[in-house]
Amino acid sequence: MINDLRPYYLKRLYTRLEHWYARHFVAPYLESLGTNYNMMKPWNINIHGAHVRFGENTHIITARDRVVSMSTWHVDEYQGHITIGDNCLICPGVRMDSGSDITIGDNCMFAAGSYITDADWHDLYDRTRSVGVTRPVTLADNVWVGDGATVCKGVSIGENSVIGAGAVVTSDIPANCVAAGNPAQVVKKLDPDIEMVTRASIFKDPTALDTHMDQIDRYVLHHNTLLNWLRSFFVPKRGD
Repeated sequence: MINDLRPYYLKRLYTRLEHWYARHFVAPYLESLGTNYNMMKPWNINIHGAHVRFGENTHIITARDRVVSMSTWHVDEYQGHITIGDNCLICPGVRMDSGSDITIGDNCMFAAGSYITDADWHDLYDRTRSVGVTRPVTLADNVWVGDGATVCKGVSIGENSVIGAGAVVTSDIPANCVAAGNPAQVVKKLDPDIEMVTRASIFKDPTALDTHMDQIDRYVLHHNTLLNWLRSFFVPKRGD
């Protein structure tokens, strides 16, 4: 579908359904969840295990074929923790698995299909032993993890750094740089003289933001009709 053909009131109803579902069927599985969260298609979010925390202004986007999954494991002496800071963006297909501790700073972004893990998940020599070696993972504020990238156990990534698409991060990445490859290596330094604008700037006034987004929806969707939206499902035509 090229265009959103839903009538304005139908999109508002759908958005309220998403908020209701997130509040009743996602939030209860979290140890904490900040205010002003936005979970798109929250029925595609899987939370497994205890000690999963989200900060303020969490934004999660999912798709039917790209579930967002957060898993912590409690096996023998192991107990996983996932803590995600304020203003973070999590895109479709993102997974985080913890056997000890994954800590994500504020304003971080995770592109589609990226994966964060703090463990091997099986012992190298005893394959019947789950979790294996586990070491904490820490991402500082404003880190951007690219499409399909993997961040492995024991890694720390510094403030503002970017992990390129498909990279496999097996060792620490310093602040203010771009890393890419397998294993990931620093390929570029960020210019300290250029002002860094983070996701926090979006949420300075959440009420004004909501009003602005609603005005956009009203403007874009006000000509849409229920009959034409239904027609697009059963008799789609070029341009829909």
